[in-house]
Amino acid sequence: MTDKTKNIPMLDLKAQYLPLKDEIKSALKAIIESGRFILGQNVSSFEEEVASYHNVNSAVGLASGTDALHLSLNALGITAGDEVITTPFTFIATAEAIAYVGAKPVFVDIRKDTLNTDTSKIEEKITPNTKAIIVVHIFGQAADMDEIMAIAKKHNLKVIEDSAQAFGAKYKGKPVGTIGDCGCFSFYPSKNLGAYGDGGMMITNNEEAAERVRLLRNHGTTAPYQHSFIGYNSRLDEIQAAILRIKLRHIDEYNSNRSKIAEIYTSILGNAIQCPVELDDRTHIYHQYTMKSSERDNIQVLLKEQNIPSVVYYPLPLHLQGAFKYLGYLDGDLPESEAVAKEVISLPMYPELDPEDAKYIAETVLKAIG
Repeated sequence: MTDKTKNIPMLDLKAQYLPLKDEIKSALKAIIESGRFILGQNVSSFEEEVASYHNVNSAVGLASGTDALHLSLNALGITAGDEVITTPFTFIATAEAIAYVGAKPVFVDIRKDTLNTDTSKIEEKITPNTKAIIVVHIFGQAADMDEIMAIAKKHNLKVIEDSAQAFGAKYKGKPVGTIGDCGCFSFYPSKNLGAYGDGGMMITNNEEAAERVRLLRNHGTTAPYQHSFIGYNSRLDEIQAAILRIKLRHIDEYNSNRSKIAEIYTSILGNAIQCPVELDDRTHIYHQYTMKSSERDNIQVLLKEQNIPSVVYYPLPLHLQGAFKYLGYLDGDLPESEAVAKEVISLPMYPELDPEDAKYIAETVLKAIG
């Protein structure tokens, strides 16, 4: 029986580390003794392994998921005066990357079931300045890629998949990140495939874009101390790459365990609350288990009383953030995103979560709404 006085974490990175610690310590020792810390063998090997996992031609290791988005936009030629369509219901990095290249984020409202972009509302936002779509696979749920790619083809738009929360998720059997022009991943420690610091990656079958990102990540260096254009310092380091290589071998197991935890939550809560949907033609990998309830505040209070954490992702949609005030959006402009932001709540989710703890968490939620 679950000890109801113990603290259940939102995420337990130590539980994932313990079975891997000897292998990780050995890898780190080898790197330290080699003296090679930047763009060494672990980075190149990790790039090859991620490319193979996704069956794409190229993968480029970067310093963060934000940089993966930013440099992908740059590599695809998105620049000042362009417009890029995206969702307001995501982490700010998605839209920040658009602003970094001088382009204008154009927000499209979301589906209230999957929380991904409502593709039926995209075309009305397309103008002569629209050059790309950044689609977000929110919380590990693949977006409606067939519709998005059809719109992109019709209007000659580039497609970047923000797969920061969806490493290993699939859409009709295809790994997310492989359907558009570029796929972008974050290896922030809390991600399904998480480093022990920051890290990111861009994958693509467009070798010209891949080569551009390789140059951009290292100051635009084309030969020793030769710089053909202004670049950035965005290199995935050897230590993080080594850790990620070890974890990559377990990612399918990690994602499978997340799905099992999600099944427990949904089996208990499915008749009482709006649980995450998992559509038949895609594989949700539950970066977060995010429910919706008008009684969210009550749920959070009772969970906290029972030493159970919860998080609200995201309480204020991007179109209403102060950082994007210059775009001129107002309350009511994107009603589904605004309504969802008032109701979403995420429960503890990590591969090592004890099933009995998951049951206890779900039963506590039931008490809060009962």
